[in-house]
Amino acid sequence: MRKHLINPAAEPLGTREQVWLELERAAVVEVTSEDKDFPVESAFASEDTRGWRAAAPGHQTIRLIFDYPQSLKCVFLVFEEMEIGRTQEFVLRWSSDGGKPLKEIVRQQWNFSPPESVREVEQYQVELDDVKVLELVIKPDVSGGVARASLKNLHVSTKAAAQAGGPYSGSTQRFPN
Repeated sequence: MRKHLINPAAEPLGTREQVWLELERAAVVEVTSEDKDFPVESAFASEDTRGWRAAAPGHQTIRLIFDYPQSLKCVFLVFEEMEIGRTQEFVLRWSSDGGKPLKEIVRQQWNFSPPESVREVEQYQVELDDVKVLELVIKPDVSGGVARASLKNLHVSTKAAAQAGGPYSGSTQRFPN
């Protein structure tokens, strides 16, 4: 029998030793707005960064348009809010037809209540083939407040990246929760 002692607050199963796709090289990103101090590409970085933040309040979209169709197996998202209590909703969608029609993967709400509840970490195990577009739509405050959308991290792993030498594959990485 093989056995490992783990920390009770350890990362969810699957975050260990994921090989993440290098999104900066594998896709074009479209974004509705960005704060100049929090550009969208920082949400794709493997090191701990400040992530992306919208320049204005309201619904925001981050759309990845892959250079080549991808077979996705995991989508990892981290949201943080240190200042404003709010309920956020996001929708994660995909398309194999260049964006039409988009199929919903998940729609979810989260209550941020600083200083207690400031971080939402989501990991979705998926089996999606021929993905040309991956889209994240964030409604930062379902009550219609003036909060700005933000995203600390967005990472995806693919079946090809999981195999050594897959196109645009990054190194095996773990991300803090």
